[in-house]
Amino acid sequence: MIISSSTDYREAAKRRLPPFLFHYIDGGAYAEHTLRRNVGDLSDLALRQRILKSVGNVDISTTLFGEELSMPVALAPVGLTGMFARRGEVQAAQAAASKKLPFTLSTVSVCPIEEVQSQVSRPIWFQLYVLKDRGFMKNALERAWAAGIRTLVFTVDMPVPGARYRDAHSGMSGPNAAARRMVQAVTHPAWAYDVGLMGRPHDLGNISAYRGQKTALGDYIGWLGANFDPSIGWGDLEWIREFWKGPMIIKGILDPEDARDAVRFGADGIVVSNHGGRQLDGVLSSARATPMIAEAVKGELTILADSGIRSGLDVVRMIAQGADGVLIGRAFIYALATAGRKGVENLLDIMTKEMRVAMTLTGAKTVREISRESLVREIEKPLALAAE
Repeated sequence: MIISSSTDYREAAKRRLPPFLFHYIDGGAYAEHTLRRNVGDLSDLALRQRILKSVGNVDISTTLFGEELSMPVALAPVGLTGMFARRGEVQAAQAAASKKLPFTLSTVSVCPIEEVQSQVSRPIWFQLYVLKDRGFMKNALERAWAAGIRTLVFTVDMPVPGARYRDAHSGMSGPNAAARRMVQAVTHPAWAYDVGLMGRPHDLGNISAYRGQKTALGDYIGWLGANFDPSIGWGDLEWIREFWKGPMIIKGILDPEDARDAVRFGADGIVVSNHGGRQLDGVLSSARATPMIAEAVKGELTILADSGIRSGLDVVRMIAQGADGVLIGRAFIYALATAGRKGVENLLDIMTKEMRVAMTLTGAKTVREISRESLVREIEKPLALAAE
């Protein structure tokens, strides 16, 4: 199969992965309206093509939180990344580091903090959820800092898990889930050997390190449900802000007033995000929410955005909407599932080329020159044909 885009990687991943894993990463909450809007609203943003603008030596590099990046992209935190390829968090982190980009390790990763950070040449980012078990949170923060991690991504849009109907149908959850997953593994031998056999141990590495015992993947959904904390408010995060001396990013902002609260709290950055359409179905897409949030807080902190970004063109679109950079999730997981580290590196190369083309043809020499002027503000509707 010829791979030329993230869409190609999605199709390849669908063939390689057991259905319970493919639908876990591919699906969203409820009827998946927001999941579709994330992609559709972003692709509907028309880029404004310009000509003869003397755009030579396009520079797509940027600086985020004191880090020089080859382009304004970071790999987002994705739970269970290590189930999509052998020690998947390590491979994805190595791919990102090779391209001078950040990788964000999820709280619910298969590979623990220490394993991942020890295998890469630059500090990774670490993502933490709001949890009832404050002892776990403190332990995770201490371990991350001791490992050399300095950028914390604090996810706040998951006080309760969203209802993901696909998971019940696919075997990720629901009746006889373990047996169904076993049958699927047997019928996908390439994955079963690479990950099922050679990718062990299969547990939640960061949680197991804290508990001192294995936390099996079968406990994943139950552990999340039991430990998310819907009662938390901004005041409950003060101890984390005081403890964590590096950049702190609040992930899961969709409303301008919440963005202003993040500024007042002292966050260094935010991620405009609806959790990839995996939480509350029917909310705004990130593409639509970003301009309002940028209008409210642009320049007061760093604005990142995720959800629906599948290409270098999408990166340009989201920056034109007011973001300083983006996080990609599903796109890199599809590539990782297909070809491991090499797949992620190739995807990032593809996105680099796509960004360069988009910037050249919109007249932007640098990332800073991407703006609302890079988009067509209003597309005229075609005139109705006169009745004969």
